[in-house]
Formats: sequence, C-alpha cells, structure tokens
Amino acid sequence: MQPTATVLVYSDDANTREQVRLAAGRRPAADVPPVEFVECATLPAVLTALDNGGIDVCVLDGETAPAGGMGVCRQIKDEIFRCPPVLLLIGRPQDAWLATWSRADAAVTLPVEPVEFADALAALLRSRLCVQS
Repeated sequence: MQPTATVLVYSDDANTREQVRLAAGRRPAADVPPVEFVECATLPAVLTALDNGGIDVCVLDGETAPAGGMGVCRQIKDEIFRCPPVLLLIGRPQDAWLATWSRADAAVTLPVEPVEFADALAALLRSRLCVQS
C-alpha cells in the first residue's frame, strides 16, 4: 500500500472544503492509505494541480461559482490524460442525472454526510489505487 493518497478538493466555499476534510478524516477506511488534501478555490488552481500530477481522487463542489464542479468534471474528463476519479458534491438528490452528464464517478449530496462521503471516497481510492498497481 502506498504511504498516502492525495485528494484534490475544489470549492469556492472554505466551509465546504472543511466539511470534506472532516468527513474523510485522516483515513476514510481501514483498507485505504491515509489521505492528504490539495485544496483549490478556482478552476485554474484545479488545472494546475492536475497538470502537476499525483492526484488520486478529485472532490468537486457542484455548487461552486463561477465554474461549477459539474462543468469542471466534464472538462477534466475530456482534457486530463488518465483523469483521476471524481466524487461530485451535488446540491440535491435530483441533480444525480447532472452528475452522470458530467461523467462523475460518484456523487453525494451537500451538506456532506460523513459516513456516506467516507464510503464513496474510499471506494474511489480503492479503484484508483488498484488500477495504478
């Protein structure tokens, strides 16, 4: 198992980024490595972090403005070679079809529910780390 996994968190709201960090904890499940976070509040910061490499999973806030997480997800799936899996934070359950349109790998609703979020994040980490092995 690798020593840590890197999770990019994109939201213009510092409280949302904090909710994500707290819900994930240091390790979202016993069978995945501890996580480190790269926080981004703007689309250029997301693109720079992904270009630099080393991101294992992206968590994107669908409610971020002006570049919402759904559009950012679709963009990075088109533009980033071997794009990491994306966990999309959506405002309401009815927006799940938009998460599908954006090609997100998973979606959870806001506000972040810790157990649901940690389970979704751990599943994406398992899939990413299994593929990289």
